[in-house]
Amino acid sequence: MNPVTIGVIGCGPIAQAGHLPAIVKASNATLSAVCDRSQRLRDYARLVHHVPVSYADASELLADPLIEAVVIAVADQFHISLAMAALDAGKHVLVEKPLGVDVASCRQLEAHAASRGLIVQIGNNKRFDPGIAYAHDMAHTAIGRPIMYRGWYCDSLYRYIVTDNVQPTVIQADDAIRPDGNPKGDRRRYLLLTHGSHLVDTARYICGPITHVQTLLRHQDNTWCWLSSVTFANGAIGQLDLTVTIRGDHHEGFHLYASEGSIIGKTYLPWYLKSSDVEVFTHHDQTYHRPLGADGHSYKRQIEGFVAAIRGEPQRGATVLEGRAAVQVLTAMTYSAHHNGIQVAVNEMEGAP
Repeated sequence: MNPVTIGVIGCGPIAQAGHLPAIVKASNATLSAVCDRSQRLRDYARLVHHVPVSYADASELLADPLIEAVVIAVADQFHISLAMAALDAGKHVLVEKPLGVDVASCRQLEAHAASRGLIVQIGNNKRFDPGIAYAHDMAHTAIGRPIMYRGWYCDSLYRYIVTDNVQPTVIQADDAIRPDGNPKGDRRRYLLLTHGSHLVDTARYICGPITHVQTLLRHQDNTWCWLSSVTFANGAIGQLDLTVTIRGDHHEGFHLYASEGSIIGKTYLPWYLKSSDVEVFTHHDQTYHRPLGADGHSYKRQIEGFVAAIRGEPQRGATVLEGRAAVQVLTAMTYSAHHNGIQVAVNEMEGAP
């Protein structure tokens, strides 16, 4: 398999900590260009990773005929417009999660991608955690009909002490381009999009599409808690707990109970490069199964999966349809919480979360 030449648009924290080193480490990709409006950020990325060329404007990178695919690692509000431009330039696209900030624009990209015949993958890197990938495969082949799924994402008040220690050094820049206003100023919206997209996509990946949502929101002592009862298209019921922030260790995981077995998983922050701890019980032989999960570099595995899809293998990463569906679930959660926990049909949601 010939390596795919990749350009990265956006050289901020997520690119520095995740995407840039992942592309360098990937067995089937070449980091061929970077782009950022900030000279400091693009120079840093170019020098650290020995990138042949850097651009100040995304249009310049997209015009480069040597670039086959792009990673879009910029603010959420810019995802859709840059992904559309990349598709128009004939580039395959890996765009950071969430796909967008509202359902309508996600639908526009979905239609645009369908007309281009190019790979669009959403940066839900947890799908490439070996433990979660194993749970997905076993849930769909070995344990029968799903009955109940429980997932939780509980972000710690102390997480940034941890990430400062285990992440690569991240360089900031005052001249980086940011969306109008202050998107992080709306704390409820920002936290739900940023962290909720992980929780929702993992639930959908393991247990299938979510059709209905009932959500209660509690905000107290600088802690936000979304507690959602959900219904899956396969008839299973579930509960999703998104809490930011807790006074204790960051913890994240899932349970799945099914007619012929069960799965339990504990997930770690990706910067530990550690696979999720997953155990699958199969009723027919009354045996627990556990994957080795020796390679826990989900960002590297994500790039390798993206390239494999470009070269014609089945796409294991989240598709543009799945990215739009996740934003739709988050929108339903917001609507339900705003209306005292009423049940909401996900497919009726079009407003912004």
